[in-house]
Amino acid sequence: MNVGIDTFGCDHGRSGLGSYLYSLQKALSKTEDTEFSLFGPELDRYTYTGENPLDFIGVDIQDTLFSELWFHKFKIKQFVKKQGFDAVIYGAGARMLPPKFKVPSVVLVNDVLSTVLSESRSSWQKSQICRGLSKASCVIVPSIYAKNDMLSCGITPARLEVVYSGVDRSIFYPEENLVSDSGTVDIKPFAIKKPYIIYPSRMHSAQKKHVELIKAFSLLKKKTSCPHRLVLAGNEGAYSEEVHKAVLASEYASDIFITGYFPHQNFPELYRGAEACVFPSVNEGAALPVLESLATGVPLACSKSGALKELAGDNALFFDSSDIQAIAFCMETLLFDSEKRAELIKGGLKWTENFSWEKNAGRTLEIIKEVTEKQ
Repeated sequence: MNVGIDTFGCDHGRSGLGSYLYSLQKALSKTEDTEFSLFGPELDRYTYTGENPLDFIGVDIQDTLFSELWFHKFKIKQFVKKQGFDAVIYGAGARMLPPKFKVPSVVLVNDVLSTVLSESRSSWQKSQICRGLSKASCVIVPSIYAKNDMLSCGITPARLEVVYSGVDRSIFYPEENLVSDSGTVDIKPFAIKKPYIIYPSRMHSAQKKHVELIKAFSLLKKKTSCPHRLVLAGNEGAYSEEVHKAVLASEYASDIFITGYFPHQNFPELYRGAEACVFPSVNEGAALPVLESLATGVPLACSKSGALKELAGDNALFFDSSDIQAIAFCMETLLFDSEKRAELIKGGLKWTENFSWEKNAGRTLEIIKEVTEKQ
């Protein structure tokens, strides 16, 4: 069986979508009875390389949203036929889809669909996405929360499956004796002074709650006089200006470090150097950093909204992201309550044994075979 994987709409690997697709295709590359090929913009040719990389087919169109949407509306059926694909996986199913499909289609939706649709300014794009999702052979979502959200949008594909994301424990694993109040984590081109708290998330929306976290961090510093820094690791986006303003307004601005784009392959070391991970984002459907931080042995506090309770289980502290005092209290607990830290770390390591990319890829492949045989 010959299966194509569409990389359009995955931010050239610089977002959670890109990280998900990288990990999935890496696991799928080990499949013996099915041939997979990536296709997308030429800029993606070396985005998903690594151990046993899949073949990549570059599509010669302009790197613009309009051009990519046009390709999916008018050209992709001919492209799929020419490549001889028996099925296609669409990696950014809430952003980039054809309205109809030439061959069986497995659509990945890692975004919260209602949020994507509400933020889209293009009625054409929204209608194309909704038509495509409704006609897909199967839509895969990463949580029950994301599934219910899609149903609430009135989208009823032929099949809707929850397949949880994985975590690569060959790179996301704990190391002892890394927590200290001195030294640095040297990750080129960064040298990040310890101790620090990490929030790994792109700055593209107020729902990511960077501003609230910055205010809570300032409360923490004022109350405890702790030496910790706050590291905001993630690509710049539409909300970056507001985040930078909040940093400058803080009396602890010198202790807040914004990295900008941070390569996913360098996150394990960044996690291992952290004393805590805080994830205040609301309305999340997948949130890979939640699983990655737990697997790395970093105590976690996160929003009680969206899918985060579903993904973290009982292995994190939860707060209302609009309550700055509550965020600050959770950070203080993670840093100074040694008994609670140990409990969360132990539970998180055990919990993440349930999540693997091999399991994710295996279930995805089963679904591909089932919808292809049904065709």
